[in-house]
Amino acid sequence: MLQLRQPDSARTGMTFHQMLERVRYDGAYPTRERAEVITRAVLEAPGRHLAGDERAGLAACLPDEAATALTSQMPESQPLTGWGFVKDLASRTGVTPAVARWDAGAVLAVIGHFAGPGLLDRILLRLPSGYALLFGRAELVQAA
Repeated sequence: MLQLRQPDSARTGMTFHQMLERVRYDGAYPTRERAEVITRAVLEAPGRHLAGDERAGLAACLPDEAATALTSQMPESQPLTGWGFVKDLASRTGVTPAVARWDAGAVLAVIGHFAGPGLLDRILLRLPSGYALLFGRAELVQAA
């Protein structure tokens, strides 16, 4: 049986343009165009570090344009730590690590909202340390 995709607004409650406005506001970017460039750059990176159900689940939560950016890269076998992710983003976008950290946090906090707490918990369990802070959560570590 053919299953029709729901429109972006029905699946997520937010269109891609509304998502960009949220990133623009939260990240204090001067224009929506700047927010879009940053959003696409940030989304491509976790797409290389997530695989399986978490990647598919996150893509299903996002507006189509964001889901395409997330899934446009092939998953890598060895995901980067959160700090490695920030350094990689900085080198790919030509900004300092501090700016890349800000950019990642602005976008990933919005993405975490789309994912919801259950999926975000599963995503963070799959990724190496350092990503929780990028998604706007505390990085809790068990005592040894």
